[in-house]
Amino acid sequence: MTITHLAAASAAFGRDLDEAYALIARLVDEARARDVRLLALPEATLGGYLSTLHTDGDGPDSLPPVLDVDGPELRRVAEIAGDMTLVLGFCEADGGTRYNSAAAVNGDGVLGVHRKVHQPLGENLYYEAGDVYQAVDTPVGRLGMLICYDKAFPEAARALALDGAQVVACISAWPSSRTAGAADIAEDRWTKRFNLFDQARALENQIVWVAANQVGTFGSMRFVANAKIVGPGGDVLATTGTDAGLAIAGVDLDEALDTARRSMFHLRDRRPETYVMKAPVHA
Repeated sequence: MTITHLAAASAAFGRDLDEAYALIARLVDEARARDVRLLALPEATLGGYLSTLHTDGDGPDSLPPVLDVDGPELRRVAEIAGDMTLVLGFCEADGGTRYNSAAAVNGDGVLGVHRKVHQPLGENLYYEAGDVYQAVDTPVGRLGMLICYDKAFPEAARALALDGAQVVACISAWPSSRTAGAADIAEDRWTKRFNLFDQARALENQIVWVAANQVGTFGSMRFVANAKIVGPGGDVLATTGTDAGLAIAGVDLDEALDTARRSMFHLRDRRPETYVMKAPVHA
């Protein structure tokens, strides 16, 4: 039996990169002390998220800093990570285009990048959309990455599972409801949706799901936290609830996936030829 300890962070990251590096280092130290091999940090770890999703919100002077995949910022995070694999969010530069991206890094550098595909509300005003789902090989196994609203689309996680992902890290800046929000964030309807999506995506693909999220407030946004580890049967193995901190669980990845898939293997039993809308047949 080979137990791999996985962790997901509920943490608050804003515009200041030096503060971000310090918080990343603290979280990595805490995780390393508990033998964590994979740590997922929130969407927009480096530079913070948008301050609002209203269309009249962030202007060009209040947006997250634009960073290069090969730039010094991710190199510094890779140095902090060392032998641990980190997944974190940042605003990626590609020429004159910006993407809301996630990177998997360790001491060897950048292992892979995912550009957020699905854009909620006004996010498309500030970022281009990605169009690729691809798992990458890491020291902890084959890893897929998604960002926030991506989790609402079953096809996204399924594409990664079909590409061999054993673990999917979905990093978020998932806020509470903008309308009819609950005073108790644990009872907010968007909190409930966040948690339902995590469990459903893990169960339907029979994979391990690692969900990180921002916590606290930023601009007009109030984040729901609820970082968690979900097993391939849809069971929540660890969660931060609405608090800041780390959700940590030890999983034997091969055994957990094999056990979940032993009798009812969802990927094997798919019928993709039936999933295309067909014209009705009339008598």
